[in-house]
Amino acid sequence: MLDDDLKTQLQAYLERVTQPFEMVASLDDSDSAREMQNLLQTVASLSDKITLRTDGTDARKPSFSLRRSGTEMNLRFAAIPLGHEFTSLVLALLWTGGHPPKVEADLIEQIKALDGDFNFEVYMSLTCHNCPDVVQALSLMAVLNPRIKTVVIDGGLFPAEVDERQIMAVPSVYLNGAHFGSGRMDVAEILAKLDTGTAARDAAKLSAKAPYEVLIVGGGPAGAAAAVYAARKGIRTGIAAERFGGQVNDTLAIENYISVPETDGPKFVAGLEAHVKAYDVDVMNLQRADKLVPAATPGGLIELQLANGATLKSRSIILTTGARWRNVNVPGEQEYKNHGVAYCPHCDGPLFKGKHVAVIGGGNSGVEAAIDLAGVVAHVTLLEFMPELRADAVLVRKLKSLPNVTILSNVQTTEITGAAGKVNGLRYTERASGQSQLIALEGVFVQIGLVPNTEWLKGTLELSKHGEIVIDARGQTSLPGVFAAGDVTTVPFKQIIIATGEGAKAALSAFDYLIRTPAT
Repeated sequence: MLDDDLKTQLQAYLERVTQPFEMVASLDDSDSAREMQNLLQTVASLSDKITLRTDGTDARKPSFSLRRSGTEMNLRFAAIPLGHEFTSLVLALLWTGGHPPKVEADLIEQIKALDGDFNFEVYMSLTCHNCPDVVQALSLMAVLNPRIKTVVIDGGLFPAEVDERQIMAVPSVYLNGAHFGSGRMDVAEILAKLDTGTAARDAAKLSAKAPYEVLIVGGGPAGAAAAVYAARKGIRTGIAAERFGGQVNDTLAIENYISVPETDGPKFVAGLEAHVKAYDVDVMNLQRADKLVPAATPGGLIELQLANGATLKSRSIILTTGARWRNVNVPGEQEYKNHGVAYCPHCDGPLFKGKHVAVIGGGNSGVEAAIDLAGVVAHVTLLEFMPELRADAVLVRKLKSLPNVTILSNVQTTEITGAAGKVNGLRYTERASGQSQLIALEGVFVQIGLVPNTEWLKGTLELSKHGEIVIDARGQTSLPGVFAAGDVTTVPFKQIIIATGEGAKAALSAFDYLIRTPAT
């Protein structure tokens, strides 16, 4: 199951275990149980501080729990955590064995101080690149607080549970039997939902911060590049991001960032964050911008009001709030979101194994999604509004070679239908004839591009008819001292490499503005 190189790496990690603990497996006669037992036997053989028992009595089989001697830990994996979740397993082993987590001390204390009984169940898939953050956050919480119980469940191993709860998107988290949240979440986000006093405390701390010389709003590639370039000038730099990494977190394969032949979104974001934190940048994550207040006079302080009530001040601002998935905006889309309507084929595709699904969108993202899904589902129908697919020729050739794919071009999706709380079909119109058609299916993946995150800026500065921030060649917006970069702007071609260059340019322009504009 684990090759020799991986065993060597794992053994090196397990040398950091300082406190003995046991793995208690609950097994049955399935192939999955034998695979799990093989994995656990391998782990136990690599450290003299880890023992394996196979007399567990948990109702979910196969599964295993981690138990440190002298504690009441409640961490269980109803999964064989390989693939994207292998790192989650390694971290869980290290934390259970006493190795300190690389998490801020105040977050650790906040986890330990949570008052109440919290029974978490997190459904994931091994191909989901958004799931590890949630799995690792909840695992850590279970290790640190005995009143927190976490069960990590592979939806592919327990399809009956997935069907019963109508889970059609991962990660999906339940707390004490009720749905808690879906999508990527880290420790701070989960704590913010559990500890209602967090927002007020954060707002007070943020409002007390001294003014910045450059404040970046948004933490994607453009924002990260702007932060690095600004900090290198030796000026006071801050970055407020709702979600560090932005849309790149949801990108699987990145193969066109020059000098990096191949990587994935989460790895790329980790590199961005590490680079930013290598400099003296005040990083404020999980902060959603709410309002921009221009300076009263040239050179004065610009205010950024946050959704939690805090106000930050800066002599210059760089807006890099990026974009999000565009909705198809037809009846049924919102009603069945996460119940058959999905936006991440890599995350949610395994939940549709053996089923019929549709992909809306014939650009690169849509065709790549269809190709990816074709290897998992029974059949994929791709729908494109234009007469021809807009994806790169190499992708189109690959798509057309697949036997379980149907391509419908020159069609318009008009409705996503459903029954009993989940998707059961899609209705479209043939644009040439005007005839309406209905496809019976169980999932719809929307892949039709991006929409800029600028709703909060309407009426404050100039936006294009598409909602993008209008900038000049230097990244300057219609407001003095306010610059913008990346997918949120009118710059054509929304690409990671372009966003980073634009972010660097905006930072240099902001610095030029600062040295030429006296403070008032």
